[in-house]
Amino acid sequence: MKRRQKISVVIPAKNEEKTIVWIVKGSRRYSDEVIVVDGHSKDRTRQLAQKAGAKVLVDHGRGKGDGLRVGIGKAKGDVLVFIDADGSSKPGDIPKVLRPIISGEADHVHGSRTLGGSDELSGDWNKVARIIGSQIITQGINWRFGVHLTDSQYGFRAIKTSVARALNLKENITTIEQEMIIKSLHRGFRLVEVPIHEYRRKYGLSVISLRRVSWQYVLSWLRYLLFKN
Repeated sequence: MKRRQKISVVIPAKNEEKTIVWIVKGSRRYSDEVIVVDGHSKDRTRQLAQKAGAKVLVDHGRGKGDGLRVGIGKAKGDVLVFIDADGSSKPGDIPKVLRPIISGEADHVHGSRTLGGSDELSGDWNKVARIIGSQIITQGINWRFGVHLTDSQYGFRAIKTSVARALNLKENITTIEQEMIIKSLHRGFRLVEVPIHEYRRKYGLSVISLRRVSWQYVLSWLRYLLFKN
């Protein structure tokens, strides 16, 4: 009899005390372990996550990519699910990103907001710029590898633990999302896209400054697109 694959959910979080309990409890329904990687929160994120049943780790303070690498290194599951702590993704959608891996169709599954819709990619010029930038990056990936992806930036995804560790991920910030996709394609891993809806974050606003990080996205995109790191 084939052994059931164990699932680890990794949640990078920083100052998300208002949503972390909901995310942890929802994620526990679909996993064997939940790991919250805290980015040096100033609120009660760590304490509440632990009380809700998560294993809590602390990253090195370098950003989301750093947090994901910490989770990848410590997870015990055969398959990893990455989900944000701000409530923009619903734990109830975890089976959608897991299904192609569990059925043996994929090694890496990422959610597409283009296919599933988003409440966060409209409303002001900054969000319009994000859409345009994201599409340019995605179309460059499609041209380079002959694929037909619709979204390369959404963080909600599932990936085999062995694959995640083989990718030798290096990005410290949210550019790790596109790095993960490009390196998976470079190495010939099976990549599948599934429709996932992105909801408006439940509290607060995004702390990402497009002006401050846009150049990092472009440099990261070109580096991994042109060279097999």
